[in-house]
Amino acid sequence: MTVPDSSAFGPVGPDDAFGPGGPVGPDDRAGHAGPDGPPADPSATPSPRASVPFTGPLGPAVGSGGPVRLDGPWTHRDVAANGARFHIAEMGEGPLVLLLHGFPQFWWTWRHQLPALAEAGFRAVAMDLRGVGGSDRTPRGYDPANLALDITGVIRSLGEPDAALVGHDMGGYLAWTAAVMRPKLVRRLVVSSMPHPRRWRSSMLSDFAQSRAGSYIWGFQRPWVPERQLVADDAALVGRLIHDWAGPRTAEFPDDATVDVYRRAMSIPSTAHCSVEPYRWMVRSLARPDGIQFNRRMKRPVRVPTLHLHGSLDPAVRTRSSAGSGEYVEAPYRWRLFDGLGHFPHEEDPDGFSAELISWLKDSEPDR
Repeated sequence: MTVPDSSAFGPVGPDDAFGPGGPVGPDDRAGHAGPDGPPADPSATPSPRASVPFTGPLGPAVGSGGPVRLDGPWTHRDVAANGARFHIAEMGEGPLVLLLHGFPQFWWTWRHQLPALAEAGFRAVAMDLRGVGGSDRTPRGYDPANLALDITGVIRSLGEPDAALVGHDMGGYLAWTAAVMRPKLVRRLVVSSMPHPRRWRSSMLSDFAQSRAGSYIWGFQRPWVPERQLVADDAALVGRLIHDWAGPRTAEFPDDATVDVYRRAMSIPSTAHCSVEPYRWMVRSLARPDGIQFNRRMKRPVRVPTLHLHGSLDPAVRTRSSAGSGEYVEAPYRWRLFDGLGHFPHEEDPDGFSAELISWLKDSEPDR
């Protein structure tokens, strides 16, 4: 196994120190550190960095709902599922389409698709994953099997019999997982910028180019340091990652205002820690019984129509790493490559992405 160094998550100095402080809820309640770190002191005071206002284009505040519940045509609320509380933004009426964000983002990454899907006759819901945005930051539960149960639990809590899952990056990894674990609750599957979990595993272990492209994941394996780097200088690293992973085709993304929104959200206490915990599990479990069992479980084929989307210039997840995922789908499977786009096709070309998504969701007989 080749483990390249991560330039983005290099050494951190004392001026950048910011402990994860353990998981807390969106109201900044103190809690305990995740399973890969020692317990945090419940009486500890959160770092003042988290409350330092940004001075970017959006000014010190974002809408009336703070850094997470951003204003828009959608409605915000919380739902309970799988022993935790999850924040969602929703629009429209019709068949449920559940949108799952990736790293280093939160529900707001789907701000373009929410109104587009609602106008097309769908009930569009974007949720914050466990530990991110306005959802609960729990002490543990960041393995993909449990995170997938969060997603299917939200479907049930919304009173729907099933949903079309749309996942990007880590959200895509969990969408693959949910489609295997709870196939009766997944009507259709759409994955962007993420291979099937078994393809991800084999690519990271055997393809040096993909292993180097995903070097940030190797960097996440160190305790404490990645969290400190993610929030240092008002989460400046979040902006650098988004700029580095975006393709060159669209000059409008990422703009400073958009980056500031993601930096604010990452600066909420414990978000950085909870954001990297799933990646720690993905690597640390490779040789553990739970990881081996999960990999075997993912041999089960996906039996729902699947749309797989990818940017041709994605520097974080190589095209050839994702392209072979169709071998795990025993249902209509469509591969769509967006020319000139990077890791965020739904934000780099929101109109093109939404058109492709809606056209496929409305197709009653998606062909293989």
